[in-house]
Amino acid sequence: MVQSQSKEPLVYQHEPGFRLRRVRNWFFLGLTYASYYFCRYNLGIVAPELKSELGFSNTQYGAIEAARNWAYAVGQFVNGLFTDRLGGKLAMTIGAVGTAVLNVAFGLVAWSDISIMFLTLLIIRLADGYVQAFGAPGMIKINTAWFRRRERGTFAGIFGIMINLGQSGAYYLGSVLTAGATIPLIFFAIKIPAMDWRYIFFIPPVLVIIIVCLMNAMVRNHPEEAGYRIIHDDEEDGEDPHEAIHVWDVFKKIASNGIVWIVACAYFCTGFVRTAISAWWVVYFDEVWSMDKTTRLYYWMGTWLIPWLASAGSLASGIISDKMFGGKRAPVAALLYLMQAVGIVVAMMMAQGSLSSTATLSAIILLGIHVGCNATHSLLGTAAAMDLGGRKMAGFSSGVIDSFQYFGAGFAGLGLGKLLDHYAVVSGDETKMNPTVWFATMLPWAIIGTLLMTFLWWRHRGSDAAGT
Repeated sequence: MVQSQSKEPLVYQHEPGFRLRRVRNWFFLGLTYASYYFCRYNLGIVAPELKSELGFSNTQYGAIEAARNWAYAVGQFVNGLFTDRLGGKLAMTIGAVGTAVLNVAFGLVAWSDISIMFLTLLIIRLADGYVQAFGAPGMIKINTAWFRRRERGTFAGIFGIMINLGQSGAYYLGSVLTAGATIPLIFFAIKIPAMDWRYIFFIPPVLVIIIVCLMNAMVRNHPEEAGYRIIHDDEEDGEDPHEAIHVWDVFKKIASNGIVWIVACAYFCTGFVRTAISAWWVVYFDEVWSMDKTTRLYYWMGTWLIPWLASAGSLASGIISDKMFGGKRAPVAALLYLMQAVGIVVAMMMAQGSLSSTATLSAIILLGIHVGCNATHSLLGTAAAMDLGGRKMAGFSSGVIDSFQYFGAGFAGLGLGKLLDHYAVVSGDETKMNPTVWFATMLPWAIIGTLLMTFLWWRHRGSDAAGT
């Protein structure tokens, strides 16, 4: 566990020009990680079309989603160790190129008529999950070197905005490709016809490759590569920030830190709730409210409200943890998990008819839950991982914590898919999602997350332990 130094001055001045160079660094780094989301959220966007045209059940769709998430979880753990040796920029490049290639492969297979369609798509998505797992450790590795501890919460919130840019772009692109659109310009308009849903697996990879080339030209792994030196408030005096650490030593240091495992378990809870929403909300509105991609509410939900309200929540929680709690993450995270639990209970009451419900009201409650789980996503997965690992071990620290999120996400795919099939509502010839079951699966995890973060907050009150 890395401790802050009590003799560190309260006010720290960076070298002239450092902040501007750092903005350029994390902008292109953030843009690269945002582009990963073009190739990650594209499956959920076309879930109704994929299920209908390929004849997949909720269980089969959920299995493909789970394969990616579980492979991502394993990849986070393994690739986090590799990233601390390879460097963040190379790790992110490997992940970007890999996901671009595998998304194209997914689209080509979905357009074929092979007899083992389901198994092939599952394997491709599994491999995609593994290579994408180079992204988060690489991003966090680089930014830990560029940000001091009391800057990281705010940074995590800003970075969440760039991540949600990728989510927003993915939803907008999915809407444009599957429903068509007219884009007005100054003197004329461009009309884009509706295309086959499989194009969502071909166009995003092109954007990813362009952006990763820009990232390699603009990003530096640490300030020293750009001619700057930053004194971190979580390093010992005289410590060499570039001293090579053996992989086994990194493993022992992080694995022996109890706070890492508590944060990781809380992040499992975040992973389930976050993926239960991102992977199934399109199916929910399609089957429960008959709202497809041509409706205005879908457009606002996917393109603007889901990503940008989540961004606002991430930014606010990061600033609050830095400014009001002195860099502590647990108090804010505990309140965010509690907010999710309250929202889920309200949603269940609406689904059961105890409270009046409309598509708009349901969307508002869903957005509140989504804001809460995305704020904990940036606060724990980014800021706390940086605090716990420091610049030398941030890759593996983030890998351990983030892997647990995607173990949870995997259950929100396959396990939730099975439950939704089993408890589906049959009306005539139609089979629809049971919204009560959907929300009920999220509630235990929101409660557990609240208890874990409250325990961490109470246990380390008054201390300066990283990540608390």
